[in-house]
Amino acid sequence: MNDEHNLPVKLALDVGTTKICALIVTPDINTNSVKVLGIGVAESQGLNRGVVVNIDKTVNAIKEAVGKATQQAGIQPTKVVAGIAGDHIDIIQKNHIITITNPDQEIKQSDVDRLISEATKIQIQPGRKILHIFPQEFIVDDQDGIIEPVGMSGTRLEAKIMITTGMATAIDNVYKCIQRAGLEVEDLILEPLASSYAVLEDDEKEVGVALVDIGGGTTDIAVFIDNVIRFTKVIALGGNQLTDDVRKVLNIVKAEAENIKKTYGYCYLNTLHKNDILQIPGIAGRSPIQVHLSDLTAILQARMTEILNFVDTALNDAGIKDNLGAGIVITGGTTLLEGAVELASDTLHLPARLGIPNKISSAGLSQEVENPIFSTAVGLAIYGYRNYFQNKNGKETLQQTQLDNQEDYHKYIIDDHYNGYNGKIEESDLESINETVVETVIQEKTKQEKKEAKEQKKKESKEKRKSFFESVKEFFKQF
Repeated sequence: MNDEHNLPVKLALDVGTTKICALIVTPDINTNSVKVLGIGVAESQGLNRGVVVNIDKTVNAIKEAVGKATQQAGIQPTKVVAGIAGDHIDIIQKNHIITITNPDQEIKQSDVDRLISEATKIQIQPGRKILHIFPQEFIVDDQDGIIEPVGMSGTRLEAKIMITTGMATAIDNVYKCIQRAGLEVEDLILEPLASSYAVLEDDEKEVGVALVDIGGGTTDIAVFIDNVIRFTKVIALGGNQLTDDVRKVLNIVKAEAENIKKTYGYCYLNTLHKNDILQIPGIAGRSPIQVHLSDLTAILQARMTEILNFVDTALNDAGIKDNLGAGIVITGGTTLLEGAVELASDTLHLPARLGIPNKISSAGLSQEVENPIFSTAVGLAIYGYRNYFQNKNGKETLQQTQLDNQEDYHKYIIDDHYNGYNGKIEESDLESINETVVETVIQEKTKQEKKEAKEQKKKESKEKRKSFFESVKEFFKQF
């Protein structure tokens, strides 16, 4: 806790291919935003295309990033909201139906819980784990397009559900690295979902929008339509491939290739207004290399176009590109290249804009993180406080007042069980997690929520009676 304001402090950790980013944040209850207290960035050398390939190097980078953030903030939180990506991420679409057995045939919250719990009882591939559960829509007696079925009358309740899964070893290695750095995983979030919390507007998610986060090792896609996430995919291509292309074509070292990419990089010839000649230092004392800016741009444009074509194919294959009324939002470090927005719009034939993290309190280090490089980290921080902002008294609770929270509620249950295993889950445990643990914990949480709701209603009723009698007394005092 932050002693000065008595507010919870969280550590958001973006474990990326090129960098590890740590943000120490606290909520700003006046603006429903996060106040950044500390920032730490360290070079990442232990990941390849979003997947941990060297435990020790990753642990050291996490310690370095967290150390910098801690020193700046003067606070040392131990619980982490972390992100995960990689092309091992996959989605499963599933429909499930239950019968409403209540005497009055009114759909209760417990019916929704039971429906989603039963829907997770699927046989996933060995060596994979569930990351998120996203209800798409509910159907009551063949009436579809329902967002909130609780309170409706019906005899059958059906749900369309999207389940995201990841490779068990990849998930466990992220847990292992964070734990070896002396930290505890509070939540593990799919990175494109996290980024969406930082850069997308509610209107865009309603009309239909695709978030494309082009990082160093991967390109992450998240599509929202009618305020619900409909599709996600991770492509194993990113800014590292652009750097590698420059290195190979110009025959220079990687560090120099990365430097000229960031300093002079354009990725769309149509936006290039001048064709300067760049002087690049030669290797081992050799003469400098002269390169026209148009040649560098052509190299970068070729790879960026390939990445965007993969995005276009993914959206078309999913059958959702025509539903993107708000077009696309690009973010991530690679999108800082000049011409990235224009190239994305022309390649995908959709309106496009650059996504910059928002919902950041001006009271903290806002200017430092208002950059596409920090989209995932800021999104992780906002995601960590999603329930805090929904509860007006500031107490963090699991609420189920709208469809978005259904995903949070059931993911929370599964992650709780994973954390109980300290990230070490055997394949033989997967079925028991889906069938027994989730259902049992849901029943326990539902009972607790009903009890709390009953007590709250009783308290409110008592206060109303008290207020009524006081009003009566005041009335009779007039006579």
